[in-house]
Order: sequence, then C-alpha cells, then structure tokens
Amino acid sequence: MIGLVAATANGRRRAAHLAEVWPEARFYEGSPKLSLTRAWEECDGIVAFLAAGAAVRLVAPLLEDKRRDPGVVCVDDAGRFAVALAGGHGGGANGLALRVAGALGAEPVITTASDALGFPALDSLGKEIGFRVEEGSDLAEVGVALVSGEKINFLSEVRWPLGPLPGNLVRSEEPVPPLVLVTDRLVEAPRPAVVYRPPSLVAGVGCSRGVGADEILSLLGRSLEEAGLSKKSVALLASVEAKSDEEGLLEAAGRLGVPVRFYPAVELAGVEVPNPSAVVEGAVGTPSVAEASVLRAGADLLLEKRKSGMATVAIGRLPARGRLSLVSLGPGDEALISPLAREALTAAELVVGLEQYVERVRHLLWPGTRVLELPLGDEVERAWRALGEARAGGSVALVSSGDVGVYAMASPALELAGEEVDVTVVPGVTAAQAAAALLGSPLGHDHCSVSLSDLLTPWEVIRARLEAAAAGDFVVALYNPRSRGRDWQLGKAKEILLGHRPPDTPVGVVRDAYRLEQRVEITALSSLRPEDVDMLTVVIVGSSQTRILADRMVTPRGYLS
Repeated sequence: MIGLVAATANGRRRAAHLAEVWPEARFYEGSPKLSLTRAWEECDGIVAFLAAGAAVRLVAPLLEDKRRDPGVVCVDDAGRFAVALAGGHGGGANGLALRVAGALGAEPVITTASDALGFPALDSLGKEIGFRVEEGSDLAEVGVALVSGEKINFLSEVRWPLGPLPGNLVRSEEPVPPLVLVTDRLVEAPRPAVVYRPPSLVAGVGCSRGVGADEILSLLGRSLEEAGLSKKSVALLASVEAKSDEEGLLEAAGRLGVPVRFYPAVELAGVEVPNPSAVVEGAVGTPSVAEASVLRAGADLLLEKRKSGMATVAIGRLPARGRLSLVSLGPGDEALISPLAREALTAAELVVGLEQYVERVRHLLWPGTRVLELPLGDEVERAWRALGEARAGGSVALVSSGDVGVYAMASPALELAGEEVDVTVVPGVTAAQAAAALLGSPLGHDHCSVSLSDLLTPWEVIRARLEAAAAGDFVVALYNPRSRGRDWQLGKAKEILLGHRPPDTPVGVVRDAYRLEQRVEITALSSLRPEDVDMLTVVIVGSSQTRILADRMVTPRGYLS
C-alpha cells in the first residue's frame, strides 16, 4: 500500500487525487507527524506533500533498515518536483518518484548514483523479471566499482531481457571478480561478486492425497541440492489437474512464493518420459505426473523423479523468455510520447525502426542501447529482426509513429510472434486523432479510417470500403492518401465521396501534425486538391452533419439538441 501525507491545501488536493486514481493508495488525513508515523507502519511506500526539510525531520526518527523501511517521496507544494527522499532502490522510492511524476506532471528527482549515471541498481537488476539476489552478495563493493567506471565482469549462462547495460559491465566467459553472476546453479563465486538467481526452474510434483507441505518442500530441497540448483530459482510448481485442490501442494507453493500450474491428465499422458508408472496411470490417468509436468511446462528435464513416502519431484529448466515492446511514438511532438512508451524505450537493449522514428527518440535511450534502422518497405524484415533478438532472450522495442497498432508494425510483428516471446503493445496518439485535434472535433460522431494505399490491399477492396463508408455517412479519415507512385487514388476517393454527400462537405487537410512544418487547412470536398497532398498528410472528410464553427471543424453528436 502507498501512504499519502499532506500538510497544505494544495498538498491535500493532490494527495486526494492520487488516492482516487491509485487503488492501492490511502490518504492519511490529520497531523502530518501522526499521519506519517501511521503510514510508516502500514505502507510499502509513502508520498509526503511536504517541504523536504520537514519531511526529513519527520522521517529521521523512524529510519531503521533500508531493506525494510518504506520508500519516501517528497512533493513540493507547487507540485513541480517528486523527490526520492529515502529508500531509493530497496524501498522503491525511485520507481515511486517516477510514478508520482507521471501522475502529477511533475519532474522526478532521483539522486541515487546508479540512476543518475544511467547504471542499473544492483539490488534491483532484473527484479521485474524475477531475479533474486543471493544472500551475502557484495552489493556495496561491486556497486561502488560499477558507478566508479571500473570494469565489472558479467557472466550469465543464458541471455535475459535485462535492458541496456553500462559499458563497464562486460560480458565474460569466466567468473573473474569483480563479478556479476546470473545462475541457478549452486556455485562458489569468487569475491567480490553479486549473484542473481533467475526464475529458471520448474518443479513437477506428484503426490498422494493428504500429503503435507513439509514433505513436499523437504523432497524438493533434497532434489535441488542433489542437482546442484538453487531453491531461489524455482519459478513454478506443476502437477496434474486432479491435484488442484491438494492443500499440501498449494501450501508448499505459497511458502515458496511461486504459482502452481495444473495440466489435464490426458495432456500429460501424451508426454514421453523416462520413468512412466502403471500405478500412477491407474490412479490419476497418466503414467507420469512429475516428469511429464516439467516437460509440458516447456522445460528441459534436469533431474528425473525422486520419491518420498507420499510425494514425487522432478526438476527442469525453463528457457529464458525475451521481451518485445511494440511502441507508439505519437504523431510528432515529443510531449505526445506517453510515459509508458518512454518506460519501454529505456528498458530496451535494442530499438528497431525506421531511421526517422529512431532519431526522434535517440535522446530518450539509456547508455548502452543499440539501434537498428531499416528502410521503408522492409516492414517484415524489421519485425523478424526484432523478434529474433527477443527470441534469443533480449529486450527489444519496435517503434512506429502514431499508434503502432494502426497501419503500423504491431500487425506484422504479432502475426510472426509465437508464444516463446512476451509481447507488449504500447498505445499512442494516432495520426487521425492528432489531425482531428488540430482541426477541432471532426470525429465527434461515428467515423472510420481507410488507407488509400493499394500496395497491400487491392483497389477494388478499397473502393468497396469507401463506398460503404460514404453510404453510411461516416466521417472518413484517409491514411496514405497520395505518393509519387500512387497519384490517382485520392482523386477517385473524392469522386466516390461526392457521390454520397454535398460539394460543400467540410474536409480537413493536415500535414506534419505536431511538427515544425505543420500545415492545417479546412476546405470543401469539391475544392480538395489531391496535388497538394502527400504521404505525410491525413485527410479527414466530414459527414453530412459536420459543420465549420468559428473556423473549427465539428461533427455534432446531438448533445445540444
């Protein structure tokens, strides 16, 4: 839970706003001192709408251990800055400051050395994908070396989507200190070192009715030790559906802090395993539960089944899953790039896109981020290259202007993507929305978008869609209206639309929306000049209800009537 504390009217107003929009936030009203003390005991993070000096004096007596204390963010009375005051990484204050800034339109202030220099914080590296730091790791010593620019060796058996790494964190084949080591194996790392346990292991569990959690966990612990693997890397338990209500199994998963995945017996019965059992098949309908569950989860079997009195365990290793973010950059102005898009860009180790799109965001990328620029027309190649990096375990952002899901890269990327890659689509302001905002409100009632490019869609299909939109009296946003190689389609579209609506129908022509070269024109359908339009233009043709009011294009919905 996030506690909100305020002293002034402005602070209380902003705290009340966050309490309304964040389900997990609670506004502690009353004396700031008493409110902060209560929030300290009950919350994981605190946002204090107080002067920094006042917040420091109130927080100081409460500080005990940075690994347990809540992170504190301080916001000034004007709401201009969100300062990570205490608990930057361990308490989550850095992330909370970014979140507060996004919600209030403030500037985040983060003074942690690693963040200020664009380096990953060692106590939170890989945290979002499930990395856990091994006890006894030399976080302080390796962290100081990292921010001081010293060479740190980075060793990982597989590639993980960690995002861009600083130049002095150098991939290595040998465990040479100072070292950052990512492994699920029980190895003795040379010091100083930080050891991370990735979420790479699945434990298949078979059990008799009434088995206790202690027996399952004891057998799992012995099995992991035999295989030389860390319990911290167990990411999943798996079993047969018949055990979905087994209390001991559910309790064991809860104590490990991992989910349980259950598979139908018929699915497990089709998995070839090294140690099938007719007894097990007679009991639950599949000759294997533990080993078959591991393999069905997509893991490689590392340790064949081991037994205790009432339980069976097998261990497997899951492949690392890469991440692909399909990122919308909006129409042109940097202010229209959403916080979600900025977050996805900073988390990517590779950004793929057209040169003009990549150049727009190059200054937003963290040090160490690679870029891949491919020319117009290579859309499938762009999707393949981005997916190839993600399939190899990387963290990739594939960027498009406008909204990535509208006439852009989301469609081919998702057509080609399989289940082995985690894909996130980050929405944005579309070209039609940007043009409409500059024109007024032409999309105030029913509307549609039609691309006039017949490179991928036959003209007869486009013609039929235009006829339907015109007959239905939709406002029509025309994408890809005209290029040097396609100079007649817009004229034909004009003819089709004139067949269904009057010559004085308002038309908006917007070129380079929200860019320095922006041009906005409102004309009549009969006066539309196709020769003045190019691929950087969006044309919005009004419906029979669209009006020009105070030089603005408006399609009423009927509220005033």
